[in-house]
Amino acid sequence: MAEVHHGTTTVDGHEVFHREAGPADAPVVVLLHGYPTSSFMYRDLIPRLAERHRVIAPDLLGFGFSAAPPVEEFTYTFDALAEVTAHLLAQLGVTRFAVVVQDYGAPVGWRLALRDDLEVTAVVTQNGNAYEEGFAPGFWDPLWAYAAQPGPATEAPVRAALGLEAIRWQYTHGLAEPDLVSPDTWTHDLALVSRPGNDQVQLALFRDYVTNRALYPHLHAWFRARRVPLLAVWGANDEIFLAEGARAFRRDLPDAEVHLLDAGHFALESHLDQIAPLVLDFLDRRSVRP
Repeated sequence: MAEVHHGTTTVDGHEVFHREAGPADAPVVVLLHGYPTSSFMYRDLIPRLAERHRVIAPDLLGFGFSAAPPVEEFTYTFDALAEVTAHLLAQLGVTRFAVVVQDYGAPVGWRLALRDDLEVTAVVTQNGNAYEEGFAPGFWDPLWAYAAQPGPATEAPVRAALGLEAIRWQYTHGLAEPDLVSPDTWTHDLALVSRPGNDQVQLALFRDYVTNRALYPHLHAWFRARRVPLLAVWGANDEIFLAEGARAFRRDLPDAEVHLLDAGHFALESHLDQIAPLVLDFLDRRSVRP
């Protein structure tokens, strides 16, 4: 099994934590995590991919072991998270890579793909949305309301997402056997999301999420122009990003490979042994070699 290295790099004055593994001269795969977790969500996938790839999995600023500067010192937007990530990759000497995205990792990954100074050679999305069909109304309506009119009344429902029960629910809903998911997951996430001042960080990103919807037409045009190879491996029982969001990729990428699993939002926690071979096979066949 490949060795995984853990370290930090100073990017734009902020410490960014990242996990790295695999041969330095192998094709690069960048793993981008979702909310409310970190590169920790890829801890078991990284060694498997690293047998044949150089794997880089950063913690987004404000998450995991990366710095979480207060909102007075850093403007938290998805544009800003993508900018820091792009600068990290530049410092690591990476300009060409396949990307694996989940949840928040998707809008960060889409922004990287649209940059002129980077080349995304293939996309793997595990419940990383890019289409309106993917949004589950019952989950997203409170967030749209908060973004449209921030205030105490609209903030209260979304602030609940920072608590233990909501974070645990993200891991366990949609599973026939929720006890397959270790409590290490939500306990780890809760501790780091609950750092002093981090609630304001997360609320800022909640408000900014609407910018991702505005980005979708540009992303779809990029899909059609680039015909990038794409694998959607999706927890079909996800009540955050619906299975229709996975199928929608075929509208702009007819050759997209879509696999719907009997899983929820964090499908890697329960279905790693199904997902890892699909990702490895896809990258071997479709990712451009260096």
